[in-house]
Amino acid sequence: MDVRLDGKVALITGASKGIGLAMAKMYAEAGASVMMVSRKIGPDVVSDAGIVGDVQTYAANTGDVEQGRACVAATIERFGPIDILVNNAATNPYYGPSLGVDEARFDKTFQVNLRGPLFWTQAVWDAGMKDRPGVIINVASVGGLRTEGALGIYNLTKAALIHMTRQLAAELGPTRVVGIAPGLVKTDFAKVLVDNYGDRLAAALPLGRIGVPDDIAALATFLASDRASWITGETYVIDGGAGVKSS
Repeated sequence: MDVRLDGKVALITGASKGIGLAMAKMYAEAGASVMMVSRKIGPDVVSDAGIVGDVQTYAANTGDVEQGRACVAATIERFGPIDILVNNAATNPYYGPSLGVDEARFDKTFQVNLRGPLFWTQAVWDAGMKDRPGVIINVASVGGLRTEGALGIYNLTKAALIHMTRQLAAELGPTRVVGIAPGLVKTDFAKVLVDNYGDRLAAALPLGRIGVPDDIAALATFLASDRASWITGETYVIDGGAGVKSS
């Protein structure tokens, strides 16, 4: 099955490294024009990653509503109407018990992980997707579906993002809104978990390894494509079988 995004315009947040960078590269390879967004990003990231295609970068804080609107406007000016928005950017400034979090880090986590996706979606919707249906992809986490030690605050945002995916799918059709809930993936964002628990977790997985960014990017490419045209409202777990109980 050939999965193509020819003629599509995609805006991807959190695209300077890890999963977002892998998505940008794969989307470009599939024929999309791509705006790569991150708080600190420059044009060198495109050549350094070997990305070939119609790709631009834009520096913006995804927790900032006004910067989101400016980025959407710049994307449309450069490429034309946006067909695909990937809300991938996330932060996790706090690690510890939920009742130990301070207000500043609680607010920062929700600002980037939940407020950002909602209002960047609003910006894309208002800028034309309401009249020209497209695809919204929200990158959540398996942590949004279960409890997990010291990641309770982060997982609260991801649980809310999963519900927001369903809510917006109900409200925005025929625009499709879908979610991805990755397990542990080898990225800088998850470096502490990978370095300390990666080998043990990989050995317990049915597939015998933790994820790599391309695993998530491949699913995101399919979900953004016309091959997934009857899929909306669902969040897809991709975790190497971590949720499978083996005998």
